[in-house]
Amino acid sequence: MNVLLENPQRVSLYSERFTALRHIQFLKTLARLNFSGQLVLTDPLEQQWIFYLEKGMLLYASGGKHAVRRWRRNLAAYCPQAPLQSIVWQHDVNSLQASPEISFGWEYALLCSWVRRKRVTARQAAKIIGTSITEILFDVAQAEAVMQQIKPGVSPPNPLISIEVDRAIASAKQSLEAWQNAMLGDYSPNDAPIIRQPEQIKHRRSAQAYQAMARLLDGRRSLRDLSVKTRRNVVKIAASLLPGIQLGWVELTQIPDFNPPKTPPAANDPPLTWETYPDKLIACIDDSLLIRQTMEELLNAAGYQFIGVGDALRALGVMMAKKPDLIFLDLVMPDASGYEICQQLRKLSRFRETPIIILTGNDGFTSRLRSNFVGASDFLSKPLDAGAVLSIIQKHLQQGAFSA
Repeated sequence: MNVLLENPQRVSLYSERFTALRHIQFLKTLARLNFSGQLVLTDPLEQQWIFYLEKGMLLYASGGKHAVRRWRRNLAAYCPQAPLQSIVWQHDVNSLQASPEISFGWEYALLCSWVRRKRVTARQAAKIIGTSITEILFDVAQAEAVMQQIKPGVSPPNPLISIEVDRAIASAKQSLEAWQNAMLGDYSPNDAPIIRQPEQIKHRRSAQAYQAMARLLDGRRSLRDLSVKTRRNVVKIAASLLPGIQLGWVELTQIPDFNPPKTPPAANDPPLTWETYPDKLIACIDDSLLIRQTMEELLNAAGYQFIGVGDALRALGVMMAKKPDLIFLDLVMPDASGYEICQQLRKLSRFRETPIIILTGNDGFTSRLRSNFVGASDFLSKPLDAGAVLSIIQKHLQQGAFSA
């Protein structure tokens, strides 16, 4: 059973699938836009993952099928001095009501508290966070489909670590490639192995070796749990079991998570003031495909409808047909400038009050003066910043709602 498959066909299809997943690539978009807040991913089975970002850097990630198991095994792996009993966690969580980190989840708040109290080191906390993010990215990549949503927000006062999105994705990609190259793509490291045909295994092993295997393969520990317990790479463990799995001697089963501690309400949470308008259509007229795609991903995740136009000569006709509620308009385009399009739109009664936001890399006084003259409502500098984009939309749609 410890013999690995001989000469497995090494393929990288899983890596290609991972690279192509929009819900993973969207993290790169948020990094490029210096986004601060949460990216929430939900699969069709209502499984949810949350990524916390500050100015495009990853601070933490949580959620998924085995959030508590992941927390417990990473504590065991990197913080052997930390308590593994849930009753101790509950005692410490009860004291976190006033903690500004509690809105990031009880796991992150506990880490912050333990670092402050020197129960774990900052380096150990960073290891836990980095490993958790890699595992969660791996699990998201195995999901067939996800719905993505962003929630702009504030960051904790003293983040434990900031991780580059590209670095996190590269780490997860490496794990996925190793998993797929071992012919494990149809399985999840969150599944637990259990012996189904003991007689087939007993006569191939000594009694002592079989008893040791039976104690481990009891259906109570996931492959990832076994990796930490045995201090062996999870891919090597799964690959060594693969022949037995294919013969039906061993089965991989789904197991539940442990119960999380009860979380006290956050006493000092600021009131939620962010508002979106899901019935509103936002347009972007820009000859840059990257700008249009970035806007589409960001605004769809924020709950808005979107339409992009790359041809300045078609812009007026498309706007008249679609009647967007707010328009982003590039200042410099071939065939027609943003000034000309803005001026033409303002001549139409339908667009006299529509917010028109000029996108420009030249935020000088002359550009602003001329844009004001042709009727622009506001300006946004390139390169785009997620917070600025969402704030300016909210500002003008709120103004429209109040004036209505």
